[in-house]
Amino acid sequence: MVDLVETSLDDDKAEDITVIALAGKSSIAEYMVIASGRSSRQVGAMADHLAEKLKALGLGVTVEGKAAGDWVLLDAGDVVVHLFRPEVRAFYNLEKMWGVAPPARAMAPSAGSFAPSPA
Repeated sequence: MVDLVETSLDDDKAEDITVIALAGKSSIAEYMVIASGRSSRQVGAMADHLAEKLKALGLGVTVEGKAAGDWVLLDAGDVVVHLFRPEVRAFYNLEKMWGVAPPARAMAPSAGSFAPSPA
């Protein structure tokens, strides 16, 4: 399933695809995949395409955050996928939480850097 996820994201021109093996580290999934899209529209399209492909395999897929398109989470059971706009990915830095070095490009802030709104 991870190969399908990587192929789908690569086909949709995702950037900085990172696969993290979670076996032995967490019970939430076997793998976490993190990738970036250049815009909210691209992030949403990548999420749609990936969800369709996973559902075609008969997998139950939960999608969260697609309306905003800044950070979309797809939970397919054994694989959890996080799709971000680059600024949002740099802000949350999920790779650091799992002890993986983030791609250098994912950490470079752009001119319109992201800051979460106060709760």
